[in-house]
Amino acid sequence: MDLEAMIGSLSDIGLSAEQQNTAKILYGSGQNTELIRYLKKCRCGLVDEMHKSQKKVDRIDYLIRKAEKEIS
Repeated sequence: MDLEAMIGSLSDIGLSAEQQNTAKILYGSGQNTELIRYLKKCRCGLVDEMHKSQKKVDRIDYLIRKAEKEIS
């Protein structure tokens, strides 16, 4: 898949409409260095979301273990 097609599928990645538009503008204007920097920033945001979700999963796992111990 070429870069243009990947830029077109940013919604599949989870980027907001505003983020997609910014990336498309950077790509369209040939600002590849800025595009890379921007995509890395978006990636950091997605990693932060992933960590927050992982903490929630860890808390649920703890509650499950606690409940299982109480019924054992």
